[in-house]
Amino acid sequence: MDIPQNWTFKNAGVADGFDDHVREQLPWYELATDCVTHIVRHYLPDGGMMYDIGASTGNIGRAVAPVLTDRKAKLVAIEESPEMAAKYNAPGTVECIDAYQMAYQPFDVAVCFLVLMFLPVDKRKVLLDNLRRSLRKGGAIIVFDKVMPSCGYFGTVMRRLTMSWKLNNGAKPEDIISKELSLSGVQRPINPSILGEDARQFFAFGEFAGYIIEKPE
Repeated sequence: MDIPQNWTFKNAGVADGFDDHVREQLPWYELATDCVTHIVRHYLPDGGMMYDIGASTGNIGRAVAPVLTDRKAKLVAIEESPEMAAKYNAPGTVECIDAYQMAYQPFDVAVCFLVLMFLPVDKRKVLLDNLRRSLRKGGAIIVFDKVMPSCGYFGTVMRRLTMSWKLNNGAKPEDIISKELSLSGVQRPINPSILGEDARQFFAFGEFAGYIIEKPE
């Protein structure tokens, strides 16, 4: 895939090569997807409602398809890029809209998989607040994202860990550098504090982490 100088998902070439590219750049992608799928099974009830926010081509939707079928649950995918939405290949329906502008219906599970880091900083809490208001009791919001690096040498170690895994997965050094520079001003790691004190971490690798936000019964 040709990496654009300024990264954007509103690019036909990016949409065409996205599935292979993301697995090359993020070697733990399948493991993280499996973790999210496992968690969804615990929170999505019979006849439930689920949102996949920043759905891209439907990675999460495809992974949870058996659960949706077994439980006769509904999935709405949200993808603001028309180019990516056109490549969506998973259960449910697709809404092509900015996630923080969506009028959410009451739901049981929402997945934000590698999404918040691409939203404007001032819109992240807007989205999370909207989701919290519409989350049903006993439900969960699952967030998986790049987080702000730790200070000191530990932060350096984590960044090098990420780069090392990309190289081991076959990514070319020049592509790693090109992608990193293309994300300037487009991708900004999140501060986990915006998730709230009730967010519980379930995954961590290098600069990426996964969290669950529950709504008590």
